Amino acid sequence: MKIAFVFPGQGSQYVGMGRELYENYPEAREIFQTADNTLGMELSNLCFNGPEEELIKTANTQPAILTTSIAALAVLDSRGIKAQMAAGHSLGEYSALVAAGALQFADAVRVVQMRGRFMQEAAPIGTAGMAAVLGLDGEAVAQVCQEASRYGVVEPANFNSPGQVVIAGALEALEKAMEMAKAAGAKRVVKLPVSGPFHSSLMAPAAERLAAELAKVLLTDPLIPVVANVSAQVVSDRQEAANFLIKQVSNSVRWEESVAKMAALGVTHFIEVGPGKVLSGLIKKIAKEAEILNIEDCASLEKALAKLKEVS
Repeated sequence: MKIAFVFPGQGSQYVGMGRELYENYPEAREIFQTADNTLGMELSNLCFNGPEEELIKTANTQPAILTTSIAALAVLDSRGIKAQMAAGHSLGEYSALVAAGALQFADAVRVVQMRGRFMQEAAPIGTAGMAAVLGLDGEAVAQVCQEASRYGVVEPANFNSPGQVVIAGALEALEKAMEMAKAAGAKRVVKLPVSGPFHSSLMAPAAERLAAELAKVLLTDPLIPVVANVSAQVVSDRQEAANFLIKQVSNSVRWEESVAKMAALGVTHFIEVGPGKVLSGLIKKIAKEAEILNIEDCASLEKALAKLKEVS
């Protein structure tokens, strides 16, 4: 058995996330308290009670998901469940680096709050967006973006799974690309409820500002292999890890390739650690032989622990 911990990104948040772990496990409570103290705000209360309109603001969402994920990780750790590899989708890569011992949680939560702010400010609300293209392969989507780019910036942002690619860009170009994708045979094209063109070159100003913040943070070499979004390859040292975090803001998330890489390296069990099951759904389409579990509350924790006990 070879376990990979995978960590969700923006879009997995919901009001109430992490509450059960906080109430039942002191190690989870400690993580939420560290986040509250580090950020000087009641992030825990926002996770547990909302309001949703505050939770979905990017500068709040990112530290909230990271904190919930690391609280779940702390509970797994206390139960002796260790991973041999880690990866995270976009924001989740910070959680993966915390899990790999390369980044301290307090530094990570502070940096991702700023990352959220920088990403929000890089493109004024209402000028750009993202859309999911379903039922069209990555190459065809890239071709569509190239054709639509005469109307403005539009690029593939997330290669999530076979037949699911997210595109991002300036509004006019994005809308043209959506029309072209439908004409090219996409089953569905869905505009996403996000406020920015994340993982596109329009995020370059955010990447520059993030680089300055990451320069102040002590990263160490990962203790377990981490597969990076930008390269879909294993990160081997701290400098490479930092460089990929900076590049990641304005480059595509190669999630499908990242999961395939982990499977090729022998991962048999993927555990999604944090709110929701978005990654579990994607991984099912990529690593079809793998066992997929998730940890977000007491029920999912007990189920996962029972399953792991069976096979250990």
